[in-house]
Amino acid sequence: MLDSFDRDIRYLRISVTDKCNLRCTYCMPEEGVAPMAHSDLLRFEQIVEIAQDAAELGFNKIRLTGGEPLVRRGIVGLVEMLHAVEGVEFLAMTSNGILLPEFAEPLRSAGLDALNISLDTLDPDQYSKITRCGSLQSALDGIEAARQAGFEKIKINMVVSDDTGPEEIAGMERYCRDKSLILQKIHQYSLTEVKTDNHNYDRPPRCGGCDRLRLTSDGYFKPCLHSDREIKVNFNDIRASIIEAVQVKPMRGDVCSDRAMISIGG
Repeated sequence: MLDSFDRDIRYLRISVTDKCNLRCTYCMPEEGVAPMAHSDLLRFEQIVEIAQDAAELGFNKIRLTGGEPLVRRGIVGLVEMLHAVEGVEFLAMTSNGILLPEFAEPLRSAGLDALNISLDTLDPDQYSKITRCGSLQSALDGIEAARQAGFEKIKINMVVSDDTGPEEIAGMERYCRDKSLILQKIHQYSLTEVKTDNHNYDRPPRCGGCDRLRLTSDGYFKPCLHSDREIKVNFNDIRASIIEAVQVKPMRGDVCSDRAMISIGG
């Protein structure tokens, strides 16, 4: 469906949890964040209901995010339910890869089409520093599990910061080429800084071509990542909530001061 600037909004990003098994420096504040109570999270049946109404309004692409979506119990069942929603043509997930040795095959069997896996460096010490606790080998094992499960479209999300050297980017390009992976370079940004499009990387997308709407794990639509504007889902009229969220989507992002990245899903 079209927003007020004639952009075709058809991509729904669904955060299923704000919990994560890593603590990445650009996603979570050093002091951490208080996790939502489980009772505040949308039930899977509610997520599917929202997806059904969104699909009827023209949304044909869904991506599951977190936090880390694989820490949400029953996630494979949610993938299976969303795969069955008429009108959803592409179902993807963004993950840090740590739990993919366990979940890659079940996710593929349940109907997941594609995976984006976060990997910012191939240096074990730097990986541990960025994630504050993670093991590079665990992430690499997850990527290999996804390949073995038969995922044909695996993207590697590499956040590029001012500290990222050209040799790190070149090394990641070689790794992805050797493994038949798609490298997606993401310019590091802060939600509390005004959104700009003056970068030469694949992501974040330019505002003028943004086609996405976000659903937070506690049941709010965010028309723009870089905004405090939220619309609570009205389960008595989900379609009206979606339409409102699309119509108030701003032409340009500004800042988001009321949520950390981990509670939105990027």
